[in-house]
Amino acid sequence: MDNDEFIRLTDPFRRELLAHCYRLLGSVDDAEDLVQETYLRAWRSYGGFEGRSSLRTWLYRIATNACLTALQSRSRRVLPSGIGDPCDDPDAPAAEAGSEIRWLQPLPDAMVSTDSGDPAAIVASRDQLRLALIACLQLLPPQQRAVLILRDVLAFPAAEVAAMLDTTTAAVQSALQRARARIDDVAPVAEEVTPPEEPQLRALLDQYVAAFENSDLPALEKALRKDATLEMVGSTTWFSGNDTCLRFVSRVLGSAGDWRMLRTTLNGQPGVAAYLRGADGALRAFGVAVLDITPTGIAGIVVFGDPQLVTRLGFPPVPPAA
Repeated sequence: MDNDEFIRLTDPFRRELLAHCYRLLGSVDDAEDLVQETYLRAWRSYGGFEGRSSLRTWLYRIATNACLTALQSRSRRVLPSGIGDPCDDPDAPAAEAGSEIRWLQPLPDAMVSTDSGDPAAIVASRDQLRLALIACLQLLPPQQRAVLILRDVLAFPAAEVAAMLDTTTAAVQSALQRARARIDDVAPVAEEVTPPEEPQLRALLDQYVAAFENSDLPALEKALRKDATLEMVGSTTWFSGNDTCLRFVSRVLGSAGDWRMLRTTLNGQPGVAAYLRGADGALRAFGVAVLDITPTGIAGIVVFGDPQLVTRLGFPPVPPAA
């Protein structure tokens, strides 16, 4: 088979394989590397593919095992809330994070979005990539994580999963039961998820953006739930409760115009690409925030203070003219 034919047959699966590797690894960078490795392995071994399974199943087998091999030498990725209890003193210096901590990365929706015209399928794909779910998945041993994703997220039959992982159907069923029990213990209580198109969600996102751009702390208070959480990836410090979160935000809110935010979506959730004014008066990329917006307000904010994430989303390093 020539290269063009191989690309034609396998390229339609690239985005869903990226989402799959991301669920397993919790890192966009690692997921992109492993998808490239998957396609290299598939190209080299395609001559031995005899069609005993579908091409999609065969690619998932290669990708899953490549990820499991990589996970043998890597610690799990975390959010600040997965390390310790919330801080009740927002005036205290942020706790330094050790170099051994590997942080969860956000996933831009544009990297994995599909052209599906089925609204139910679109909502399901978003839910399966939510940041809280990805964080929970990282708590599972790699083999259990793979089984849970292949069975409950991707709906592969147990026999196919067993073949992918070179194990038995009984072993798959056992691993699935243990994984489900663990996820039930650690996952937050499921709430109604309002799709990003909903006017109420858009209004809350607009209120969040306006609060920062106008340095309007009371407006932010109205948008946050009483039990809201705020996490800053890169530090082990995080906050829980409207009052504590707002006291911290008051330290960084600055003056009107010090922040500029562009709306986006990450992990199937609303988010923003943020720009912050520097000492020289210029606005520059600061990072991104992923918001957990519910019908009763903003329940969580996870901030990734990495300017490169702004450009990864396709935004410029300095904001366009208003």
